[in-house]
Amino acid sequence: MKKKSLLWGIPIGFINGFFASGGGIIAVLVLQKFFALDEKKAHATSIMIILPLTVAGTIIYSMSAPVKASVIFGSAAAATVGALLGAKLLSRLSGKFIRIGFGVAMIIASCKLLFGG
Repeated sequence: MKKKSLLWGIPIGFINGFFASGGGIIAVLVLQKFFALDEKKAHATSIMIILPLTVAGTIIYSMSAPVKASVIFGSAAAATVGALLGAKLLSRLSGKFIRIGFGVAMIIASCKLLFGG
């Protein structure tokens, strides 16, 4: 289990660092397929995996590009509220609903990336 965690941790971290996001998406898929976690556990575990990736990425990106503190703190406060609501909702939804919702969100995000908008 430990070797598998290390094996998958590197590409998840790389994707998150390179694109400044996306590691959580890959983590959810990996946790479901290779670690046999159900949807809820995979999503919850992914959040914990992304925390140190986000901190590391924040440090590196902020050293190479100027950031606006007002945007960061305002967005972070609002995102924290959203995260709390989302985590609370996650605990109440069925695995099937979570899987479908996640799939739809990924399709929408993919289309926006591919076709703009």
